[in-house]
Amino acid sequence: MKQYNNGEFRKKDIGKKYTVYGWVNKRRDMGGVIFVDLRDRSGFLQVVFNRSFLKSEFEIAESLKNEYCIKVSGELIARTDDMINPKIPTGEVELMVETLEILSECETLPFNVYDNDTEINENIGLKYRYLDLRRDKLKDNILIRHQVCQSAREYLNHLGFIEIETPILCKSTPEGARDYLVPSRINKGSFYALPQSPQIFKQLLMVSGFEKYYQIARSFRDEDLRADRQPEFTQIDLEMSFAEEEDVWNVTEGMIKKIVQDVKGIELPAFPRLTYKEAMDRFGTEKPDTRFEMELKDLTEILKGTKMNVFNNVIEQGGIVKCLIVKNNGDKYSRSDVEHLTDFVRIYGAKGLAWLKYDNDTFNGVIAKNLESDKLEAMRTTYNITNNDLILIVADTKKIVYASLGALRNKIAKELNLIDESKLNFLWITDFPFFEYSETEGRWKAEHNPFTMVRNIETINDPENCISRSYDLVVNGYELASGGVRNHKTEDLAKIFKALSISEEEASLRFGFVLEAFKYGVPPHAGIAPGLERLVMVLTGTNDIKDVIAFPKTQSASDLMSEAPTEVSTKQLEELGIAVIKEEEND
Repeated sequence: MKQYNNGEFRKKDIGKKYTVYGWVNKRRDMGGVIFVDLRDRSGFLQVVFNRSFLKSEFEIAESLKNEYCIKVSGELIARTDDMINPKIPTGEVELMVETLEILSECETLPFNVYDNDTEINENIGLKYRYLDLRRDKLKDNILIRHQVCQSAREYLNHLGFIEIETPILCKSTPEGARDYLVPSRINKGSFYALPQSPQIFKQLLMVSGFEKYYQIARSFRDEDLRADRQPEFTQIDLEMSFAEEEDVWNVTEGMIKKIVQDVKGIELPAFPRLTYKEAMDRFGTEKPDTRFEMELKDLTEILKGTKMNVFNNVIEQGGIVKCLIVKNNGDKYSRSDVEHLTDFVRIYGAKGLAWLKYDNDTFNGVIAKNLESDKLEAMRTTYNITNNDLILIVADTKKIVYASLGALRNKIAKELNLIDESKLNFLWITDFPFFEYSETEGRWKAEHNPFTMVRNIETINDPENCISRSYDLVVNGYELASGGVRNHKTEDLAKIFKALSISEEEASLRFGFVLEAFKYGVPPHAGIAPGLERLVMVLTGTNDIKDVIAFPKTQSASDLMSEAPTEVSTKQLEELGIAVIKEEEND
């Protein structure tokens, strides 16, 4: 077995003989001497093939090409002063090769794995993922992912948590995203589902008396993909008995702080806490990026009674008016630039984007001529508007105002480079609404899941004001984790199911075995599930989740390397009792 890591040799190791393995990263032929940067997972070691030392094997050295996998033995020596390379950790030493063995050759590469600065076509990289993983960027990301997992395990083990695996083949309980289904060969016509999370099983483990559970858990959701989402993903899944919100927050915060300290060497401060309402009012989103300011400002009271119907009509109909104040950057945005911003907010349902500029101690812009002077002055004094400020205003329902200005805030921050990329801003978002209204289904649904405890069960029939004991952990604009205090009281669960229009029969069909377990002394419990990939994304500075997964899927949920998904044989389908209905091709 390989005993030494190529990137770990130093001057203290000089004078001894070693056998090392790796890939030819670069080869420089100087005539009678050939230099090779021999790469393994740990880094590079320069190995030297000198004709006078290698003799008959020198001809083999002359045949070496990039990415040949080789084994060499020889003495580690100091480099001469003019050959020292301060850019790499092994830059003061080199191995004088005495024996060489080519373990395997390499055909012409589809891209240069030894050139880390060259961008490659994403689809080519995914097709030859095993080669792309040799490149430093992806390799380092995967090593950091490993480090995160080890750090989390060390922390949780120290606190007495037990790592337990839960089933992958589960019962389908359709809610949220679509399930991935697995047909049963033995029970034809019946299906397993891959777990969207270990939620039900980890709660049953609390019923079982394990008290503190965790799992680096694989989860699956058949949903539309994006840069921070994959069909299969991993959670650092936690659950604990006899626990309240503070217990979960303290454990999770301690774990994240240890991970960041271990991986980045950064000591994080205490995580701020915002209620869902505060986050929406200030940032327009439940996952705010707090690395920059530019919070939403409320103009509803200021503009109440204005003669400008575009604002007053919205207010009278129960809507709100909010704005973003882009400080000292008004000159960066022309009228056409603002029109582009208007097009952007329309994506989120806004009917338009009103705007003002403040220059030479005067408001300018189309609405400046129509808005009453006392309203303008109230805006200026309330929000300390100064010269070269740009004010961007949306008037509509709360949902549309928050969505459009929240997205616009992030867009402008990126355009103006307002984000300090070196920061890691974690914060808790608490007190989520228990219900959310589904426009498509025309009914109220659970914002998280029906097993989340309500802060006051008496509000269960008041969907707009019912608050759940749920919480999210957010970092730099990403939702990192979601969790809640679980509802362990069967009488309260019955009220919740009724409020969600879930009949006793449906509840029994979907959650029967859980409800049955809750009859036998279930303890109060709570938990959370930080997303491993999103945490590693933040720590590595990438904005693409595929960069932190060894073998990811494309945006269409396909694996270009293994060519999955694929059709299967008729015989396999017959064994499962399945017939495939193919869509008719368009003429």
